[in-house]
Amino acid sequence: MSSANYAVVVASGFLCDPGDSGGCPAVAKSSNGDSYEISGAGTFDPQNKSVKVAGTFNHKSTNGNVLETGVWTANDLISFDSYGIARAAFMQRGPAFGRQQIGSKRLPMHSVYLPTVGLAIFRILLTPVSGATKKAVLQVNCALGDVPRERSVEGIRLTFERNVVEFSEEVSGRVMFLSMRPETNEVAKPPQ
Repeated sequence: MSSANYAVVVASGFLCDPGDSGGCPAVAKSSNGDSYEISGAGTFDPQNKSVKVAGTFNHKSTNGNVLETGVWTANDLISFDSYGIARAAFMQRGPAFGRQQIGSKRLPMHSVYLPTVGLAIFRILLTPVSGATKKAVLQVNCALGDVPRERSVEGIRLTFERNVVEFSEEVSGRVMFLSMRPETNEVAKPPQ
């Protein structure tokens, strides 16, 4: 039997209410006050380390000026620690999760997807609109259930590889992992 595949949503899509700025985009700050705002989505498989995750980013100064903007892509899954299924996750999220939505914000919930809490660590490439690309490590933490105490804050962390700048303060950010049940990968066979 193959391992479960996962979808990851980082401060985008159905996680974001139009009037709520508290969790979208996800924000991580450095010790000097600069911040990175990140949103995105995609899929990954922890067993074979395949990754298809991408999104957008803004790098802002301490006073809120945009220093750079662009896209990011994940090219490597370093690790994924699942803390288990969070069956009540959609009820913990407020209006976007408490009622069925119509249109593009509609919840992507079929019986095949289960909200899952955990920590994924991706190696990513940030490509700004102008300037050189940068390599970094992105930690995405979903803390909607029973999680280790040191991972109880939901959000992102970002560490750049060349200059060792860390954006390790998880300011805000709604993130969620969705696990696809393994049995849904198999084609249903009619009874004999």
